[in-house]
Order: sequence, then C-alpha cells, then structure tokens
Amino acid sequence: MFALHQEKILVLKYSLLGSILSNLLLVLGTSLLCGGLVVKEQRFNHKQADVNALLLLVGLLCHVLPLASRIGSGAAAVDLSRACSIMMLLTYAAYLYFQLKSHGQLFSSQSPQEGGGGEEEAVIGFWSALGWLVGMTAVIALLSEYVVGTIEAASDSWGVSMSFIGVILLPIVGNAAEHAGAIIFAFKNKLDISLGVALGSATQISMFVVPLCVLAGWIMGIPMDLDLNLLETASLAFSIIVTALTLQDGQSHYLKGLVLLICYLAISAGFFVHKIPTSDQGSTGDLELKQS
Repeated sequence: MFALHQEKILVLKYSLLGSILSNLLLVLGTSLLCGGLVVKEQRFNHKQADVNALLLLVGLLCHVLPLASRIGSGAAAVDLSRACSIMMLLTYAAYLYFQLKSHGQLFSSQSPQEGGGGEEEAVIGFWSALGWLVGMTAVIALLSEYVVGTIEAASDSWGVSMSFIGVILLPIVGNAAEHAGAIIFAFKNKLDISLGVALGSATQISMFVVPLCVLAGWIMGIPMDLDLNLLETASLAFSIIVTALTLQDGQSHYLKGLVLLICYLAISAGFFVHKIPTSDQGSTGDLELKQS
C-alpha cells in the first residue's frame, strides 16, 4: 500500500510476484528437500494441493489476458485488469467458503505419520498471539515505508537490478518466518502443514492481495494493472506448472524439492541480468524493458 500510494507500481508488482515465486519454489522446495532427507518418502493430502494449484492457474489466466491484450493491441489493459481483479476476489471468497465450510475435510491433515504424530501444547495463548500479531504488524508497516523509499537507492549503490531486489531479495527476507516454519514442519514429517503455509500464502497473494491492490489503485486513481510483462509472466506460469506437476501424486522425496530449488535459482539468474531504468519504475505495463 505504501508503494501504491507513492505510485511505485513496478516495486509493488515485483514484491508481490516475488512472494508468490518464493513460496512456490523456495519455501516449498526447501521443505520437500529437507523432509526428504529425514524421511525417504513423505505423503501428503494432494487434494489440498490440487485446489490451490487450480486457483493459481485462474490467477495466472488473469495475468496473461492483460499481457496478451497489450501485445495484441498495443494498449494498456487497465480496465480489463480491474474486471479480472473483481472476479479474482469473488473466486477467493468462494475458495474461503469452500475451505472453511462446505469442504473443510479436504484441507484437514491426514492421520499422523511415523515420527510426526501427537498433539503439541500451545506455547502462548490466543490473546498473547493476537497481541504479538498486532505489534509486529505495526513494526512491519513502518519498515515497509522505509524499504519502499530506499529500494531505488539500494539498486543504484549495489549495482544490482531493481527487479532482482524486488522479486528475489525482498521476499526472501520478508517471508523468513514462513520459510522457517514450513521447513521445521517438514523436518517433523508434517508436510501437510508445510504445504498449507507455502501454497496457502501463494494463493492468498495471487487471488487476494494482487487484485486488492489493483482495486485500491483504481480508488486512488493510480493505473495499477495485472500486466507483469513477458519475463515475469513466464516465470509465474512455469513456477505454477512445475509446482502442480510436483504435487500431483501426493508423494514427495528430496529430488522434487531439489528440482523446485533449481527452478528458483534459474529464475533468480534471469532477474539478476534483467535491467529496468530506475527512472521508469513508476510506469505501467506499457514500459519498454531493457535487457542488460
């Protein structure tokens, strides 16, 4: 929201895309790799993964349409992005009802596996957890404003492309708690929880946070859209496809995690050499990208 208010649209797009990619490839890949090193073959509820993959594909379609419209007609498809955003939010609301009410049993963990059974006692109570959540949210809000204001200067001083900082470095730091939690649960052979953390976060960002930012920009009079440009959209598409194929059989081993991590490293290399002039960071999807 700070980035959107300052009309730093590319910074916003990069950070949101990076969060999705890091959850799908880095967090999930590390979890599968670490879990596979502890247990030779882990099993999980693939129905949950199927539902999340389906929603991610819907979000991908809504990103591809504005890009295809711009390439085909040469005009920025802001109105199309806003229409797609409304449909994405409606789909996410239906997903919440599906998950919490009508088909909640699909998202429940399977019976405890070897080495991962038993209920654990809560470390802190509900109100303590809520207080920590509110306090840390306030701190993160202040830090977010600082990050938005300094990302361009960091790109210039480090000699690193802004796309690499926004898509790769920021999500790694920003999602560190989720990364650690998912890996710990994978080590404990509770892969369903790791999948819930990684896939759930990616789905939430793709189907809720991204369209919400588009509609918020509409209210502010800022032309935020769903056009992520070619490299970004291709990275998102292949990440979703590879993740869906990895999780389709309900079984996991360390090689699957390694493949996801290799994909993330390849995408990281692509954004490392991907250069965009910092003076154009606030423009929309019709920005002409320059390669290094």
